Amino acid sequence: MRVLFIGEEPEAVDYSNPSLPPGLTAAKIQAGINFAMAQMKERGWDADFCSILPNATAATTVAQQLKKEIYDCVVIGGGIRIPPPSLQLFEAIINAVHKGAPQARIAFNTRPEDTADAAARVTATR
Repeated sequence: MRVLFIGEEPEAVDYSNPSLPPGLTAAKIQAGINFAMAQMKERGWDADFCSILPNATAATTVAQQLKKEIYDCVVIGGGIRIPPPSLQLFEAIINAVHKGAPQARIAFNTRPEDTADAAARVTATR
């Protein structure tokens, strides 16, 4: 199985946003991303991480990544869809995935560490 995990660049996250967990840092997010990628590799999956910036370049970045590979599942990270100010970013990412990978299942994690579980959950019904 081939999985694309889309997440915000850890250094670009607005840590002052009150909807984020207290004490969250770029290092913690990066550790979670590393853990997620290792989990997927342990499951025997080919996985890529697509790092986006929270601006108008995000959808283009995702679209470019989706042109490189055919994915069975795309997991969109919680940092993109949970904080209310990210709604427009979330919409842009969903539309880029829909257009660039119409065959892929779409999954959502709650934190980087449960990314592999999210992908497994939606692809188990294929």
